[in-house]
Amino acid sequence: MVKKLSSLWILTAGILWGTMGIFVRRFNNYGIKSMSIVFIRSLLTALIIMLWLLFSDRGKLKIRMRDLWIFAGMGVISIVFFNYCYFTAISLMSLSTASILLYTSPIFVMLLSALIYKEKITVRKIAAAVLSLSGLVLVTGVLTGGSLTAAGIAFGIGSAIGYALYSIFSRAAINRGYDPRTVTCWAFAFAALLSFFGADLPSIVGMISVKPSMIGYTVMFSIVASVAPYILYSLGLEGTETGRAGVIASAEPVAATAFGMIIYHEYPSVSAILGIALVIFGLALAVTGKNSVDDSYNKKLRPPINL
Repeated sequence: MVKKLSSLWILTAGILWGTMGIFVRRFNNYGIKSMSIVFIRSLLTALIIMLWLLFSDRGKLKIRMRDLWIFAGMGVISIVFFNYCYFTAISLMSLSTASILLYTSPIFVMLLSALIYKEKITVRKIAAAVLSLSGLVLVTGVLTGGSLTAAGIAFGIGSAIGYALYSIFSRAAINRGYDPRTVTCWAFAFAALLSFFGADLPSIVGMISVKPSMIGYTVMFSIVASVAPYILYSLGLEGTETGRAGVIASAEPVAATAFGMIIYHEYPSVSAILGIALVIFGLALAVTGKNSVDDSYNKKLRPPINL
């Protein structure tokens, strides 16, 4: 059943990730900066899943010392590095340009998957990625403007690589028999540990003292934009090739556009509507292809020790 629904899990994860901007805008209104938001998200996500496992399946909290590098890599590179690069890129260029650079991630996912897991780069995958990325260009309106700087491009590409590496590290953990909740819990625990040193704790405390209801808001932020989508994405990887998963998850900016229309009345242009159609077509192309991931394929997959 999980394998039959794997594409739906990943698509849903992308949509939930698309809610990120709604939460971030609220935090920014209270003066909370990027690394502090990363810390809040990481800490609460790790704690929520840890409490869940303590009362439901305590054994799922156990990890092997020899696999510690996987979870540390996910936390430091896939979560902290990605968020830091992405928010820095936003500060150096337009949001549309930063978003396009971020969503070159499916290309890096396919290249890394081919290099590490020997996944085939098929014509269908290439076509799906090209259609999706072309649609994303139109959705974000990058063709109508946007300033580019060397630093901005570097941070934008860095965010794409960090985003793509989550798929790689997550597949490595899943192939070693870890539950998606275990993967998400420990990845965010390491992310919280690192981001703690860059977080502005007085600002966070000040926000809560001024608006106590933000405690509930931060918990909801962690569940909606972290716990649920990361678990769904990890579940999806059990029955979907990593390269295809990266393309399907690019539904995130399309979802963000829809939320902008509904909540902030930010209506897209004609080109953006065309872009949404291209992304949907690209996702359909990725989903309807034959899935080569089966039990024998997963059993043969073993990440190299020097990943």
